[in-house]
Amino acid sequence: MPTANVTIRQAQTPDAPAIADFNRQMAFETEHKKLLPEVILAGVNTMIANPAHGFYLVAESEGEIVGSLMVTTEWSDWRNGVIWWVQSVYILESHRRQGIYRALYDEVKQIASNDPSVCGFRLYVEKDNVNAQKTYSALGMEETDYLMFEELKAGLKYCED
Repeated sequence: MPTANVTIRQAQTPDAPAIADFNRQMAFETEHKKLLPEVILAGVNTMIANPAHGFYLVAESEGEIVGSLMVTTEWSDWRNGVIWWVQSVYILESHRRQGIYRALYDEVKQIASNDPSVCGFRLYVEKDNVNAQKTYSALGMEETDYLMFEELKAGLKYCED
């Protein structure tokens, strides 16, 4: 169960600096990448200002944001529905193992229950992040058979060298 006094809510513009900082910490913890602060803050602000891209949820305790996650969408022609991707998950280290991610994910599922076009949830996790993988499995998610590939446009700079 989450710690007492934790509130889950949709992120608003004033939350952007905290979310951007969480994203920077998460990228360094999981991939040892140092995201460019101005790029990640602009990205967070763009998402908050454009709900068609998706949304952020934040977990707040005693006036402090202690965790967040982002949801984006993917159209599935196989299912004639929308898959929600859970991304940019971060919980402050001092608040981990207290059910905060569970509360955030439960809120994602609750919001989706009001949208009949949503047919499921996906996320990706670093191969070595065993603790996160255990958490996702415990919440009913299953590992897939897919690998992920990407190609970024030349010249795109989002982290320090």
